[in-house]
Amino acid sequence: QVQLVESGGGLVQAGGSLRLSCTTSGRTFSSVAMGWFRQAPGKEREFVAAISWRGGSTDYADSVKGRFTISRDNAKNTVHLQMNSLKPEDTAVYYCAAAVPRRGIPTTPTSYAYWGQGTQVTVSS
Repeated sequence: QVQLVESGGGLVQAGGSLRLSCTTSGRTFSSVAMGWFRQAPGKEREFVAAISWRGGSTDYADSVKGRFTISRDNAKNTVHLQMNSLKPEDTAVYYCAAAVPRRGIPTTPTSYAYWGQGTQVTVSS
């Protein structure tokens, strides 16, 4: 059974930091890109960050560029999202996802085949 499990969410004050982790099991995702998405209440799921299968290339949404960093450890089947200088508008459920095999780093939800259950991030002002 394929599983992606997120952890590390919580409540933090504006300006604070959180580190999200995604642990995969059931199959290896070391050969596909991995991504983070988020969804706030009443809004569509949006792209946050993604990383290539080797970890050599990354892509970020403009809203998080310079504040968030995505990384991966294929030996440990984990992907991380370091979030610094958090803002109230970062409040959302954050999802880890594994892309379908393809070239490049996809940024649309339809390009991802497997999803975690999500972890809540709440940033207070």
